[in-house]
Amino acid sequence: MGIPDAVAFAGHQVHVCRYREAGRLLRWLGDDLRGQTVLDIAGGDGYWAGQARRRGARAVSVDLARHKMVRGARLRHAPALVEGDALRLPLRDAAADKVMSICAIEHFDDGPAALAEMSRVLRPGGELVMSADCLSRRALWPELFEAHRRRYHVQRTYTHESLAELLGAVGLDVLEHSYQFRGRAAERAYLTLSARGGRVGFNAAAPLIPLVSFDDARQPNTRGSIVLIRARKRSV
Repeated sequence: MGIPDAVAFAGHQVHVCRYREAGRLLRWLGDDLRGQTVLDIAGGDGYWAGQARRRGARAVSVDLARHKMVRGARLRHAPALVEGDALRLPLRDAAADKVMSICAIEHFDDGPAALAEMSRVLRPGGELVMSADCLSRRALWPELFEAHRRRYHVQRTYTHESLAELLGAVGLDVLEHSYQFRGRAAERAYLTLSARGGRVGFNAAAPLIPLVSFDDARQPNTRGSIVLIRARKRSV
């Protein structure tokens, strides 16, 4: 593993949120992606699209941050890196077999427009896997939520119900959903890490992954800090 890959691994995998979150989305994509085109929308340096490439996909990461793509081009399994706006994807209709988006939509000025674009570039019968901030108990800790919102430029939060409605309007049906950081204590810990620790805090808290996973398994799958969605585009 070269230095760029080691740095990317530490940033993406040694992370109390992303390790489980992106791992679940990748499992939904499938272990064998040979012959399939997978798009990662707002994919940053392309690290997670690169994991799809490792599974055989023709992987493409779309992002506006050129400096992140410069870093991503050095990765061993770098995907194709395309500079583009999620609200106006520079891709033809039905270009992808699968689309992935990891905690990006909450930052967009127009989330529904981004979902419409994701649907447009997805072939009929193709699948979208995505995650988004939910923060279902944010009203209990308004100062922490406001600090999180400002730090990460969060425009809107989503639930599985609100995403199902938006996705349904652009021709996608939700197949399954999952919440992470489901319990009250876990949600507060998530917001505290975000508000006071930022990215470094999320990385430093990686040893808590088994504890959070165990707690999530004991809680109802109805609320939490992060919502994950798997949806399929209608064939007609």
